[in-house]
Amino acid sequence: MLASLVLLALLLPAQSQDPTLPPPDAQLKATAVGLGVQVYRCAPQHGTYQWTLEMPIARLFDPTTRQPVGTHSMGPAWTWTDGSSITGEVIAQHPSSNPANLPWLLVRTHSTGTAVGTLTSVTLVRRSDTQAGLPTIDCDAVHQNNEVRVPYQATYSFYTTAQPAAQPAAR
Repeated sequence: MLASLVLLALLLPAQSQDPTLPPPDAQLKATAVGLGVQVYRCAPQHGTYQWTLEMPIARLFDPTTRQPVGTHSMGPAWTWTDGSSITGEVIAQHPSSNPANLPWLLVRTHSTGTAVGTLTSVTLVRRSDTQAGLPTIDCDAVHQNNEVRVPYQATYSFYTTAQPAAQPAAR
């Protein structure tokens, strides 16, 4: 019986790890709940019509106190109430378990502006626990150039990571 269970475990496909998980050296600095909209425009692409993301517009809230702590906007960019801000690029994504929800993301970030605060040392942002956020109406010739604002909610986790070692100067 035990041999059968071991054999079954070996034959079952391994569950793929979520690529939006931060690396082991990442330290959680802050978490916020984002509430807002994803703004899309219907446009022709490669002989068909598709919804194209124009920007997110969201407020960020402390998950414990429910007080506002910042905003999320085009870039992607995040700004904290202390004035610190970051922008970044998506480096990994993972579909939500519900196809009607936005995918989960891992974003590499860098500080923008001059204000020092909560987001200054943040190098990664993870979007998870998404709810809604994808267009539910058709994008076709009838809807060409139409804009839709789709409500969504997500958890944003802000991480710091060890900075890469400085490279020795070239001689």
